[in-house]
Amino acid sequence: MLINRPSERELSKGFAKACALLAVAILLVACSPKLDWRTVQSPQERYTALFPGKPDKLERRIPYQDQELLQTLEAVKIDDDIYAISSIQLSVDQIASLPKLLLHLQNNILERAKASGGIVEEESATYQTASRQRIPTQDYFITLKSDGKAQQFMRVRWITRPMSDGGVWVYQVSVLHANANADNAKIMLSKEEYTNFFNDFYPE
Repeated sequence: MLINRPSERELSKGFAKACALLAVAILLVACSPKLDWRTVQSPQERYTALFPGKPDKLERRIPYQDQELLQTLEAVKIDDDIYAISSIQLSVDQIASLPKLLLHLQNNILERAKASGGIVEEESATYQTASRQRIPTQDYFITLKSDGKAQQFMRVRWITRPMSDGGVWVYQVSVLHANANADNAKIMLSKEEYTNFFNDFYPE
């Protein structure tokens, strides 16, 4: 069976649209009560998460060739922080594109941060599935710089989970902190209010 794979250009266009989706979500998110923690069920995307406010949810399909990637974003803005979970669904026919997809997701953030003079720190971590199985992952703590000065901090992790039909979900869990005035992204984004968000994300 022939599997159509996205070209480099098509993936770049798709993720440019994904970035635009995040920007729209940020604009749509209204001011929320500070740290109003609530459990959010997302049965369609097959995860449960703990958000510090009511998130907005946006969905789009990213076409390439004769296939589509389904992307869903849930995000909430609390003061200078944006808490976000992006979900991309790959069908069994699209599974061959998973390595390239992950590489593009990571390079969009990590390599661009490094290229601008930013700092990326990596740390081993674990996440729990809905059945409370612990699985290893990696957390990335990023300092985004402008004119040589820290402007934003980001903490992000990527998780892949198989589906019963042979497809896979790709999750990007992140917190972006604007107006950074601390010295170290890892120290700041390891505080309880951020760690809770990451620790209480439970994919199936």
